[in-house]
Amino acid sequence: MCSSKEMGRKTQEGKLGQDWGTSNKRTTHRVEETLQRLQSQKGVQGIIVVNTEGIPIKSTMENSTTTQYANLMHNFILKARSTVREIDPQNDLTFLQIHSKKDEFMVAPDKVYFLIVIQNPTE
Repeated sequence: MCSSKEMGRKTQEGKLGQDWGTSNKRTTHRVEETLQRLQSQKGVQGIIVVNTEGIPIKSTMENSTTTQYANLMHNFILKARSTVREIDPQNDLTFLQIHSKKDEFMVAPDKVYFLIVIQNPTE
């Protein structure tokens, strides 16, 4: 199972936020390696990378599922970030973890993208 601490560490290793969207082949390779490492973790059902406008830019899931999750999670992330900033304007959302009966959603927001990992915590 992919822990939130491990997910944060892996996204830092891959430097997704700094390098996403560049044409550098080495960077693209590092991003792909990071996503593959996350996807290979026990229980991970899918990974979606969404830009700040809520448009999916990378996903390991089917298109219809990706679109649904991206739209719903994008709105939720923006609301969570807004809530954190309203409580303390000098603070910001750094990680969001949602547990449900069936799934767990882990979100690592960045300035240019949101990394969303969906996993089954019982696997």
